[in-house]
Amino acid sequence: MSRPVDAAANAALFIADPAHQETHDRLVWGMRQHRDKAVAAIPEWERLRDLASKLKEHTLTHLDRYLEQFEANATKRGAQVHWARDAAEHNEIVAQIFLDRGARRIVKSKSMLQEECGMMPYLAGRGLEVVESDLGERIQQLDHEGPSHIFVPAIHKLRTDVAALFAKNLGTDPDDSEPHHLAEAMRQNARPKFLRADAGMTGANFAVAETGGFVVCTNEGNADIGATLPKLHVASVGIEKLVPRARDLGVFVRLLARSGLGSAMTQYTSHFHGPKPGGELHIVLVDNTRSARLGSPEFWEVLKCIRCGACMNTCPVYRRSGGLAYGATYSGPIGVILDPGFDHRKYGELPFHSTLCGSCTEVCPVKIDVSGQIAKWRRVIASEGLMAPGESIGMKALGATLAHPATFHAAEAIGLAAIAHLPRAVVDNPLNPWTKHREMPTPPAETFRSWHERNRGGA
Repeated sequence: MSRPVDAAANAALFIADPAHQETHDRLVWGMRQHRDKAVAAIPEWERLRDLASKLKEHTLTHLDRYLEQFEANATKRGAQVHWARDAAEHNEIVAQIFLDRGARRIVKSKSMLQEECGMMPYLAGRGLEVVESDLGERIQQLDHEGPSHIFVPAIHKLRTDVAALFAKNLGTDPDDSEPHHLAEAMRQNARPKFLRADAGMTGANFAVAETGGFVVCTNEGNADIGATLPKLHVASVGIEKLVPRARDLGVFVRLLARSGLGSAMTQYTSHFHGPKPGGELHIVLVDNTRSARLGSPEFWEVLKCIRCGACMNTCPVYRRSGGLAYGATYSGPIGVILDPGFDHRKYGELPFHSTLCGSCTEVCPVKIDVSGQIAKWRRVIASEGLMAPGESIGMKALGATLAHPATFHAAEAIGLAAIAHLPRAVVDNPLNPWTKHREMPTPPAETFRSWHERNRGGA
């Protein structure tokens, strides 16, 4: 049985380190601010969001047809298309492709799907050497950690953390945290590995049914290294990545980087149509719970996600707790609604790590009702009895109180009086989670309801 992730304890560790927590909050919020400026420069932004949402909805409701069309067209272009029902099948297919061709050294670009499938440890267990080509992912690989953000995997680290990590693994000066020097050190270390790689791996941001091609968006061009230097290229593609036509790409490419980083486009938008001359291209189409989600009336819309990270950048919980606190491949609001779909018990606490402020829904470029999905997952987790005993009792008591106005008003009066008159040591007791990280606020002289009755003449 999988062990539940203790996200609250993980977050407490991150919050206890002010330097990391404050820097993370500032940098992630900065991406949200860049996003807002980029959006303000596009008058038709809301129409783009609406169009993207409808395109995704149309594709998902005709997914069987578009997948078959993609397979037929990709095959015509010389690619070999494989189908993986789950993570285990994906990993076995990929490993067998490499082993059958004697490929032992693999260069890989960032792919959340391959992270989701646990591909790296699986390939390592089969004796294959895999090197990440994305700088952030390589940093995380050296530190034996997963990505903490979809777009910027090592955003939770300080420059000094990276300097110490490189000194340990690459022999650089631990006191030199100059970004240019760190990037150059990684370049010198990684480039020989890229040049001698037997095969390359990528994910895909979008796959086009009409052409049988797919698109990979990066800011370092690292996907192109893996796809062009070795003769063998393997791409892992989630089945929800399909778009019907090549012209649909224009909508999503305009939304992707602006939503995530605030830039007009990713630095590289690479299109792949069949293998290069003399090479092999294998495309692995992966389900791994996506069909089950598509069949769910409540949770299908999460499949519209284009992995931009905008919901993470705006989330007050993610910004302060860091991505690794979620203990899952996907973190932030999108992780909160994706991860329980893989394992209700293991990730059952995550839907409660949200303020339900709705900011994630407001910034989502494909109009996923993220906060609404979070609330639905809370109901699922509660109905299955997977909440912590204390939380379950507390929520039932709160529900009973809120359901009866007289009880609520009595509890309100008692609570305010207790905060105002009880000794601070009693209020700030270890059983009160509110005061673990903050001061209990001073109670107002009167409630909003009493003010409203006094000034506006009734409830």
